[in-house]
Amino acid sequence: MKLLSDSPNPGQNHLLRVLPAPESRRLLPYLDLVKMPLGKPLYESGDRLSYVYFPTTAIVSLLYVMENGASAEIALVGNEGIVGIALFMGGEIMPSRAVVQSEGRAFRLKGPLLREEFNRGGALQHLLLRYTLAMLTQMSQTAVCNRHHTLDQQLCRWLLLSLDRLPSNDLSMTQELIANMLGVQGAGVTEAAGKLQRAGLIQYSRGLITVLDRPGLEARVCECYDVVRQEFRRLLPDVIAE
Repeated sequence: MKLLSDSPNPGQNHLLRVLPAPESRRLLPYLDLVKMPLGKPLYESGDRLSYVYFPTTAIVSLLYVMENGASAEIALVGNEGIVGIALFMGGEIMPSRAVVQSEGRAFRLKGPLLREEFNRGGALQHLLLRYTLAMLTQMSQTAVCNRHHTLDQQLCRWLLLSLDRLPSNDLSMTQELIANMLGVQGAGVTEAAGKLQRAGLIQYSRGLITVLDRPGLEARVCECYDVVRQEFRRLLPDVIAE
């Protein structure tokens, strides 16, 4: 396994952490630790999947991109999951754009190795199928939220989902990237973030968001956040901690 200095352990990714010993012995030697700079695209829509990624300290956003270049986030993946579910669900083409939302690191695995292990039909297959079902819930709820809830509520949901996948209350994030995630204009993000900052819930400056009052965000967020969180906990109780 190729490790960078001061590198995280594969167990920081919750899927890798709960793998039984036989699967771990077969896969862990082939994991490569890679840096995930803010804003780096991992895949574009239509790309053939060569690798899957298990984030440890990074968060990856999956976005649907329109013909005119406009985009909106459909799901995010952090230390609870894997980027590249299309590889083991019967396709080898990435249906969405994958871009690093919060910088950090991830473990990368060659696609054929994961597919071979998945096709064994063992613990990894069962784990990844449950994870995929949880991801479908996140995607569905994101679509509902973007249609029926205010931008303030969407930003709260997005911040809380991100915090669940980070070891701290700090997010390195530009206004432009937030706007792309939520599929809105930058001015809308400025207004929504300003409201949360004036309420004492966050501090936002120079591309850094610090959450000061998580309970306050949870009081403002729509039900979509809890629906997604509870479904992940139901399907992956051994992966998602309370």
